[in-house]
Amino acid sequence: MRFISTRGKTPPVDLGTAVREGLAPDGGLYFPERLPHFSAETLEALCGAPTSRVALAIARAFLDEVPAAELGALVADSLDFPLPLVSVGDDVHVFELFHGPTLAFKDVGARFLARLLGRLTSLDRSETPLTILVATSGDTGGAVAHAFYGVAGTSVVVLYPDGQVSPLQEKQFTTLGGNVRAVAVQGTFDDCQRLVKTAFGDPVLGEQIRLTSANSISLGRLLPQVLYYFIAWTALDSRTDAPTVVVPSGNFGNLSAGLIAKRTGLPIGRFVAATNSNDTVPRFLRDGVFDPRPSVRTISNAMDVGNPSNLERIVHLYDGDVAALRRDVVSTSSDDSTTRDAIRVVHDRFGYVLDPHTAVGWAGLAEARAHGEVAGPAILLATAHPAKFRSEVERVIEAEVALPTALAANLDKPSHAVRIPPEPARLAELLVQVKKR
Repeated sequence: MRFISTRGKTPPVDLGTAVREGLAPDGGLYFPERLPHFSAETLEALCGAPTSRVALAIARAFLDEVPAAELGALVADSLDFPLPLVSVGDDVHVFELFHGPTLAFKDVGARFLARLLGRLTSLDRSETPLTILVATSGDTGGAVAHAFYGVAGTSVVVLYPDGQVSPLQEKQFTTLGGNVRAVAVQGTFDDCQRLVKTAFGDPVLGEQIRLTSANSISLGRLLPQVLYYFIAWTALDSRTDAPTVVVPSGNFGNLSAGLIAKRTGLPIGRFVAATNSNDTVPRFLRDGVFDPRPSVRTISNAMDVGNPSNLERIVHLYDGDVAALRRDVVSTSSDDSTTRDAIRVVHDRFGYVLDPHTAVGWAGLAEARAHGEVAGPAILLATAHPAKFRSEVERVIEAEVALPTALAANLDKPSHAVRIPPEPARLAELLVQVKKR
């Protein structure tokens, strides 16, 4: 399979080039040149199969450059934790994607990417270290840092908005040290994302450092996320109705992956792209005008994105046809009060504890149903463990949330973060310093 830029000004490239470059030279995002198609018979044959078998069957169609045995090992190693589908009420199936090392859905993509890049780096035999530059509004930083921690030939630089991620999230990537450098940017997540894009577009910096991305803009993050939509669907007890899939959305990489899965034949009804108060995409679908605004802080901080990068991939998939996109996606926006209400209601009614991001999804589903935009069974992607937001959740449900060992182990470790202003020159200086270490 070859990969093209969403902006159409870069020739098709192979998998290795797309993954290593992160952004295409024309500033676009890499996307499969042609999508595979999975027949109903193929999908039915996978129903009830182990996670690794389902994932490998789908991955082969996208990653045909990787030898079968290597791909099988890569998939099995990346998905070596449970992905349970839990019924909450009669017609909502919560797909718990948070049982990986950092207790967030991003472990899937980050672990896959780390292993894929490790293979590609060993093949090119380059002696120049690879610097993985990533911006995070919460969970990406921990997932990427842990996935690449200690990996030979790599350095990881994590940018995050100073004071705007939860303390437990921050501990997950600022306490590692080693080949991981945490950088607190004195600004918003949008500033962090802008710094990353500027660094990738800097030809002088590119001559000094081998940069690649581990954000959701990375093709190596996007493709493994496609896999778990198939895993969720094949785990359903009944597939008589095409389910609604609810995706808590910030930078919209997760929704991009879901729409790709649908386009390749997975029988999904509509998507609910549930956002918090950062409502750029709901307004875009309503008005047809892309009008990004500065991000605002919410209790679902990993989704505090005012200018979602992956909307470019979605628009590309639909050839710019917003009306067609509206037929597949309804997008909602919930403020913090509504998010807290969702946490409280689900706990009181069903005894199930949602984190704030998944609660945004629950609230979005309720809104879409109330307006008659979706009906029938739904799969809700649960993107983070509630303990990562323990203080907020405990205040809402008035009960204790147990702290998993993976989180408790970081509490007393010192932070190694450095702070910089949101200035490209300062980041470039830091990246050169990291390379020399």
